[in-house]
Amino acid sequence: MTLKVVWGITGSGDLMPETVAAMAAIRESQDVELTAVLSKAAVKVVRWYKLWDEVERISRKVIVEEDANAPFIVGPMQIGRYDCFVVAPVTANTTAKVAHGIADTIITNAVAQVGKTDIPIFMLPVDQRPGTTVTTRPGGEKLTLAIRALDVENAERLRTIEGLRVLGGVDEIAGALRDCPERPRET
Repeated sequence: MTLKVVWGITGSGDLMPETVAAMAAIRESQDVELTAVLSKAAVKVVRWYKLWDEVERISRKVIVEEDANAPFIVGPMQIGRYDCFVVAPVTANTTAKVAHGIADTIITNAVAQVGKTDIPIFMLPVDQRPGTTVTTRPGGEKLTLAIRALDVENAERLRTIEGLRVLGGVDEIAGALRDCPERPRET
């Protein structure tokens, strides 16, 4: 049976190209159906990186945030139309909101509400380790970013949330999906 996954995308440029490439590879190698849900900021970043066509190609459906509950994705996830929820990449802003229980965007609201069910949630925060990271700008140039201690603390706080698994890198997404059990479908 096909694994049905909601893929939440936030507005992080860091890890965006790598995440889209990983999801494309997963789509090609596993029996997975992706429904992409993009925050308002994600729409801008995905287009800036010229990845919109690729996200559309690998996704059965692309949903763009209007507000925290529209289009309505939480209900279908809660009643079992999907097997798991992957949020990648996750900005420091979204990480902080989820870590502190704020649910005011389509992604943070979905994490909060789906977290009340037994559907697994996997999140890939971009700022998990202290120090610096080198990311790629839309034109391919490298950019070095300093990771704030506060952002690392918020990523650590995510690890304490029941039903939520923090992924350490893009390379862990495929394994997480293999661990995700398929759910009985509502008829």
